Amino acid sequence: QVQLVESGGGLVQAGGSLRLSCAASEGTLNIYYMAWFRQAPGKERDFVAAISMAGGTTYYGGTVKGRFTISRDHAQNSGALQMDNLKPEDTAVYYCTIGSGRWSKKEQPTAYDYWGQGTQVTVSS
Repeated sequence: QVQLVESGGGLVQAGGSLRLSCAASEGTLNIYYMAWFRQAPGKERDFVAAISMAGGTTYYGGTVKGRFTISRDHAQNSGALQMDNLKPEDTAVYYCTIGSGRWSKKEQPTAYDYWGQGTQVTVSS
């Protein structure tokens, strides 16, 4: 069993930056690939970014590519999402998640085993 805890959300103006963190209060993250999803009110949960188990491969959703950077720290048993040049349409609850299934399914929420409780990110115009 792994329990994930996100932190770092908040309110920021358009063009600003935030850094989200994901830590395991129980268990290890190091045997899973890691991803971030987000969900805006009334919308489905959307893929944001994923990073491989070893951390050498990253993948981004089209709307955040070039602005967001996913990373992980095996020694700290944690991960992060650096978000730059934020836009109002980035406003959502952001979820950290880890999975052990097929990497080819990484954009699908069903590929993941454990989820954090989410952290709110609000970008004002």
